[in-house]
Amino acid sequence: MSVDVHTIAVLGAGKIGSAIIKAISECWGGVRVVATGRRDITLENARALGAEVTRDNRGAVKLADLVILSVKPQHFPTVLSQTGTDVWVGKIVVSVMAGIKLKTLEAVLKGAKVYRAMTNINALVRKASTAVATLNNDDLSRGVIEKLFSCLGSVYWVPEEYLDIWTALVGSGPAFIAEIIDALVLGAVASGMPRDIAYKAILDVLEGTAILLKNRDAHPAEIRDEVTTPGGTTIRGLAIMESKGVKSALMETVEAAYKRSSEIGVDVDTFIRKELNLR
Repeated sequence: MSVDVHTIAVLGAGKIGSAIIKAISECWGGVRVVATGRRDITLENARALGAEVTRDNRGAVKLADLVILSVKPQHFPTVLSQTGTDVWVGKIVVSVMAGIKLKTLEAVLKGAKVYRAMTNINALVRKASTAVATLNNDDLSRGVIEKLFSCLGSVYWVPEEYLDIWTALVGSGPAFIAEIIDALVLGAVASGMPRDIAYKAILDVLEGTAILLKNRDAHPAEIRDEVTTPGGTTIRGLAIMESKGVKSALMETVEAAYKRSSEIGVDVDTFIRKELNLR
């Protein structure tokens, strides 16, 4: 169950804002979308996706039942100075701004039902994995948020403390996977295969393996062991991966990204609270 949403305001129609507008237009019929931006190109792109566009953040919030905050974190104080504090009462608000904590958002968005989310670039093809956190227990507004992010892909409700880890694993994940894919393709090229064939092939392998793991609900090691035969090609390749420390390197990659996300989160939230004179 959820409340009726007639108008959605997207404050900041940049990359992620545009991806959200595109997904809404494809799967959420009959809803009005109002998008804001600072640059002409941002507004032009949002208009091309079917949104009404404006530079008036306050006007957009007043029109909306649901507000999506997708501006850069450092621009959030400016947005608040433009909107004022009296327009947020009764609104459902979800922030996809990195680093700004729920307690900070609730302190300045008086009377709003506040959510915080982290998604990834796969929203462009509606295959994103989005984590959502909240401090409120309103089932009706929760239903709205579920519907919104289901338009982008999978939705996971998590404690806020997991969002920095999610940023490292899922937000940065497409970049890490793209790097691994490129390395495997280069290995095939070094062995004599044309790049275009190798690239298409490994994308098929990646997609098929993901589907297999989901359908089997198996630990990845089970699939690895089924492919690996005594004295065969797979074990020879796995031996190289082990000797080069590939698995430990990937673990450290996620840990390093998590630590950086956490550092940025603390810095951004501290800056925002200082700018807004919050204790």
